[in-house]
Amino acid sequence: MGSTGRSSAAGTDGDGERRSVSDAAGIAVLGALAVWSLVTATVHDGRPEGVLLAVLALAAGYAAGRILGVLLPVAAPCAGALAGLTLAVARPRLDPGPEIAAPLGHAGATAAVLVLSTGAACCAAWATPVPALRSALRLLAAGGTATGALLGSGTAVVACAAVLLCSLAAGRTSRRGPALIAPAMAVALVTGLVWALAADALPGGLARPLADRLTPHRLDLWRDALDMARREAGLGVGPGRFGELSGAAPGPVPADGRPHSAPLQLAAEQGVVGVLLLAAVFCWVLFALWRAPRPTPVVLTAGAALGAVAVVAALGNALSFTTVSVGAGLLAGLSTARPLAEEPAASGARAQYGGNLPRGGRPAR
Repeated sequence: MGSTGRSSAAGTDGDGERRSVSDAAGIAVLGALAVWSLVTATVHDGRPEGVLLAVLALAAGYAAGRILGVLLPVAAPCAGALAGLTLAVARPRLDPGPEIAAPLGHAGATAAVLVLSTGAACCAAWATPVPALRSALRLLAAGGTATGALLGSGTAVVACAAVLLCSLAAGRTSRRGPALIAPAMAVALVTGLVWALAADALPGGLARPLADRLTPHRLDLWRDALDMARREAGLGVGPGRFGELSGAAPGPVPADGRPHSAPLQLAAEQGVVGVLLLAAVFCWVLFALWRAPRPTPVVLTAGAALGAVAVVAALGNALSFTTVSVGAGLLAGLSTARPLAEEPAASGARAQYGGNLPRGGRPAR
């Protein structure tokens, strides 16, 4: 009895130490991103409010997710999934600002919200021990794909279906470390593709179909952003100044002064350091998931959803919407919180793997 108590206390202390390390890393990278935006804004008379708001929204969502994940590990992500689906249907533009016509528009942000809703519903499904509720939550997750089809968003359909399939596959994955590399590689691949398109570095046979799909105006915005990044590689042109300096921004499509690619926007406005800090934020999220005390299927589902949002943000303007930043932080917080009681889902996972999972529901990493 005493030995068991000491082992449990040691395990709790270890979990607390791991969470302290990941939390400290998160504070460091988010703080560095905020400070760097202020530095570049001061040098170039920029407007850092957008970056600061995004950092604040992500941090607030993460803190709220950590609290709700402790108290309501099933109900909180379920409520978040319902809220996201409702928001996407009732207010597909997600923003009170001026309407932006296709092919830019708000489709990327809507797709990101639907992806986050799908991921939250799948996390709730893995966290509940009730088979009927688990099936209902997976139907709710499938609702993200259906809603994307209803709204005519092919991006949402593909991304939500990918998250749902990854979540189902996560139930047969025992090592979270290698599995979390997959979303990182997907984001790196898409970002490299965006960069290559902007630099006209792809062969014509591959570039033409992609250019037709992405539209010439979006590619012109990307090229302008890359040119600014090349001219001002150190500090960028300043936060919020892309619209003033871009020749493509006032084109035939009403624009919002952004290049519609988060990596290229950071490269243009805050230089190489801005891009590295953005990558550091995503790596921190994956690191926090890797160290999280939640069952591996929950962690991998969240990683797939957040990776899909990062891919959407690399191709569009999703991170410019506060709703998306808050939702991403909320999902990350819910998936890294430690519930007050041992999760019943861990017992089911242990049975599924033939008793090979350690107590606490966390497979070997």
